[in-house]
Amino acid sequence: MGKKIVILNGSPRKNGNTSALAQAFAKGAGEAGHTVTAFWLGGMDIRGCRGCFGGDSSRPCPCVQKDGMTEIYPAVRDSDVVVLASPLYYWNPSGQLRTCFDRLFALEEGGENLLRGHGRAGALLMAAEGHGFDDVLTYYRHLMEHLRWQDLGQVLTGGNMNAGDIAGKPELEQAYRLGLSIR
Repeated sequence: MGKKIVILNGSPRKNGNTSALAQAFAKGAGEAGHTVTAFWLGGMDIRGCRGCFGGDSSRPCPCVQKDGMTEIYPAVRDSDVVVLASPLYYWNPSGQLRTCFDRLFALEEGGENLLRGHGRAGALLMAAEGHGFDDVLTYYRHLMEHLRWQDLGQVLTGGNMNAGDIAGKPELEQAYRLGLSIR
């Protein structure tokens, strides 16, 4: 039986290099028989966490704020795999991805913790102008450890400033193969 995979694409460019990685991953995952739901966060209205601790995982929309996250919560709640896709900005994921992930904390509040554990896995896809991924990998590994998710792997590619710079690079094939490898 196929897995439910959610891709959180934190790139502000809908057709940029990060999106190309996400599309390659989704193609491989689809060919492996999985269901892929992708969210382009750059086109969604997602406000920052208020730090109110008013979330409750037992509600259909666990956060007190009603915005684009209302689409994401049920998809993540029902997922087997969550893929974090982002450009690298100052050695971190984009603000779009961080804001979304901060808001997923509402799935940990109130009733049952619906984010941590539950046999989920994660993967990381990143495109960058440079090649300094060490800090973001530290963040990602801590996140996987905290959430108790299996790390399926990362595809990290530097040298991508302009949209389309990733064309023809081996990392696209790596992203495709990572999606195809999910069992």
